[in-house]
Amino acid sequence: MTSDSAPWTFELATEEETGRFGTALGALLVPGDLVLLDGPLGAGKTVLVRGIATGMGVEGRITSPTFVLAREHHPADWRGTTLVHVDAYRLTSLAELDDLDLDTELTEAAVVVEWGGGFAERLAEDHLLVRMSRRGDDTRELSLLPQGRRWQDRLPPAFE
Repeated sequence: MTSDSAPWTFELATEEETGRFGTALGALLVPGDLVLLDGPLGAGKTVLVRGIATGMGVEGRITSPTFVLAREHHPADWRGTTLVHVDAYRLTSLAELDDLDLDTELTEAAVVVEWGGGFAERLAEDHLLVRMSRRGDDTRELSLLPQGRRWQDRLPPAFE
């Protein structure tokens, strides 16, 4: 795994590395955090969310909520943070996003939105955009683009 200065860029050679990266990211999440995942099909967004869930200590199977749009996953420890996992792929308007009432969820949970780039930023001024791509050799390229002070202060120590 390699990293550069902000935005922080990483190369993840395997699905397992993507999961481990997600676990490290998940360990950082607290109520009020918004993470937006952006990338094409097959880039590893759901694999990353599974790792995030592990890092947060949430219970249950993590699958992409493509048809239900959002799933809530609770931590095994009552003191932990709830994960709200959203798939915005099928949303066609900001009104549909508003109908999910995610801004309310942000007061009590960490919200991770697949297909959120260019769409869900309006939920919180401070958010983390994770851009993902997959090369022909299956290496995933992942860039962390923090927006707002909330993220600037937490990310460097976790991934350097």
